[in-house]
Amino acid sequence: MKPRIEPATSQSGLYMYAVTGQTGDRIYDVKGIDGCAVYRIGEGPVAAVVSDCARQRIRPERAHLAAHKDVLKHLMLDSTVLPMSFGIVADGVKSVRRMLSRNEKDFLRQLERVGGKVEMGLRVTWDVPNIFEYFVDTHPDLRLSRDRLMGNNREPNQDEKIELGQLFDQTLNEERDIQAQKLEEALEEVCFEIKRSKPRDMKEVVNLNCMIGRDQQKEFEDAVLEAANLFDNNYAFDMNGPWAPHNFVEMNLKP
Repeated sequence: MKPRIEPATSQSGLYMYAVTGQTGDRIYDVKGIDGCAVYRIGEGPVAAVVSDCARQRIRPERAHLAAHKDVLKHLMLDSTVLPMSFGIVADGVKSVRRMLSRNEKDFLRQLERVGGKVEMGLRVTWDVPNIFEYFVDTHPDLRLSRDRLMGNNREPNQDEKIELGQLFDQTLNEERDIQAQKLEEALEEVCFEIKRSKPRDMKEVVNLNCMIGRDQQKEFEDAVLEAANLFDNNYAFDMNGPWAPHNFVEMNLKP
């Protein structure tokens, strides 16, 4: 059975999941957003993985995000993919083929770069009840400033609160950088590339995105466990993946 590669109506579009180096048309054994069939549209040496979409905008609802993620996970079973950001809807088949043709060289270059690789995530947090008090206890300069501004149980004024807050932020970010470098050095031998993501909250030490070989997951997990021994019990490690290499792909598409 050949995939239907024309949208049902002139108002329909094509929801885009990824670009792959596999060529030719194909239907995948996975359901996309709204339960639609997922299929491949080829153009030369590259192809787009899409599903029919009756809407021009897809809201980031849990079911839609889960479907997008499930499709990418399925594609990773037997191919290298360049994952699209959530929510991209093309006008139709001609638009998809035109996009593939105009960006062919960039797609091929990036497919070669991430070929046979996956992304693993590693998040480290401070596992402490109060992050400010933890830093006061472990950083003498911050403790001295706190005592100077809040000594004798007096209430500091607004400028003093700002000063103390700025010192805390500076100390926090310096400590993050120290710990991130220590962790990256411990993992660099099992990773092709490592990128940092911005911390999502105050207690997050580092959020690393690591590109490894598809068959190196066990080696990476062992390296993370060994690296964790460099940290005391005030740190918690959370590893996730494998994922498509989102953070190592730059989709600067020519219109």
